[in-house]
Amino acid sequence: MPQVLGYTTMDSPIGPLLIASTENGLCFIEFGSEEQALPSLQRWCRKTFMGVSISRDDLGNQPVREQLDEYFAGRRKTFDIPLELYGTPFQKAVWTELTRIPYGETRSYKEIAISIGAAKAVRAIGGANNRNPIPIVVPCHRVIGSNGALVGYGGGLSIKEHLLALEGAHAVSVQGRSPKAVR
Repeated sequence: MPQVLGYTTMDSPIGPLLIASTENGLCFIEFGSEEQALPSLQRWCRKTFMGVSISRDDLGNQPVREQLDEYFAGRRKTFDIPLELYGTPFQKAVWTELTRIPYGETRSYKEIAISIGAAKAVRAIGGANNRNPIPIVVPCHRVIGSNGALVGYGGGLSIKEHLLALEGAHAVSVQGRSPKAVR
């Protein structure tokens, strides 16, 4: 377990982000300003670790910030920063599978369930997706309902739509709206 978790903040086209890493890799991204997101990081740390120290670390998180800036500018389609995933073995299997969804493509919860060999675990896939501590880099925004609807996203559906549009993914519909192609 890590002794220290270093965090930084950055502005992005979808609003401010808080980013946190251990010495081994990126482990947490939260939507919102430092004042809004730091309590979420603290809660997550209490649930995930015992006795970890949280401190500001702009320099240590600079590679993550740079890659996110490149992604938002449309110059990066994959991330090559080390990740440190904390979760159950099932959650880690789901999150690893999410990283295999190519830029600009989407998969349904059912397709993810089948691909990890848990075809009947569609709800559990949704739960793991919801608990993804590293949105954007572990692209849970690329997972949609089997009917093609853009359902559920921790940052809100407008952010999910923005990310899919940035990637040129063909989004189908947000609940209650008619389908459209996102460009």
